[in-house]
Amino acid sequence: MNGGPQHGAASALEVEHVTLELGGRAILNDASFSVRTGEFIGVLGPNGAGKTTLMRALLGLLPVSGGSIRVDGQAVVRGNPSIGYMPQIRSGLAGRRVRGRDFVAMAADGHHWGLPHGSASVRADVERVLDLVDAHALAARPLSELSGGERQRLLLAQCLLGKPTLLLLDEPLISLDPRHQTGVVDLVRRVQRELNITVLFSAHELNPLLNSLDRVLYLGNGRAALGTVDEVITKPVLSQLYGSPIDVMRVNGRIFVMSGDVEIEKLDHAHEEGEDAHEHDHDHDHHDHGHGHGHGHAAKGKHTHNV
Repeated sequence: MNGGPQHGAASALEVEHVTLELGGRAILNDASFSVRTGEFIGVLGPNGAGKTTLMRALLGLLPVSGGSIRVDGQAVVRGNPSIGYMPQIRSGLAGRRVRGRDFVAMAADGHHWGLPHGSASVRADVERVLDLVDAHALAARPLSELSGGERQRLLLAQCLLGKPTLLLLDEPLISLDPRHQTGVVDLVRRVQRELNITVLFSAHELNPLLNSLDRVLYLGNGRAALGTVDEVITKPVLSQLYGSPIDVMRVNGRIFVMSGDVEIEKLDHAHEEGEDAHEHDHDHDHHDHGHGHGHGHAAKGKHTHNV
């Protein structure tokens, strides 16, 4: 997987002996890892493993119960302008008549609702991010006329407002067909390389990310494993993270994580966890963050399954 950061690059994210609790349960327990500047990290793990919880902690929306987190060498603060964030809740976008350009502008300096900010600097930044994601044609059309993949392009543009150095993308592939999934991953990778920014990209399965990620962060059973695919996606490591015997199969360039004769992702798709509702029940937390955007509510039947 070429194109990644050089060894010895500065740390974009340092997690040291971090414990995160949600609903009285330790989601992460004494986890430590470091992400280098300019890395594309796939964040994976079973239901309830802590992917969304970790992102909320990086945003300062959830305090750590122990340990420390540093972003670009600085302690976590709420509303950190160096972080761009795409939350999982996006189901209200399909019916909105707002033009793509105005939708992107709504996220500028935290104003997610009401009329877009009209200053010249904001307008220039909106044009800059539309250029980055090649979305000028989409910008003139209402969201209701766009496909899911096209709306994701505008959501990524929102995340890039203000020139963040770290992007947190929470399940951007949910509900997209394989062609659009590939388009979103390729777009994020292109922008990430062009800007030399760091990306944490959580996903329900590994395969759409295989050709783009530098390393994978796999969460499970309170633990975190960060390394290359060959280092992490192994029977011993995943069996420890799942707390049960796991097999890893490689077939025609794809990887399948199996529990017995059932693919793990299919098990996770089959049910949703009670913590999901709790996880997303934080009202307007996104408003405290310059590049986040919380629109609508989780759609019934969508696999908004991460904790």
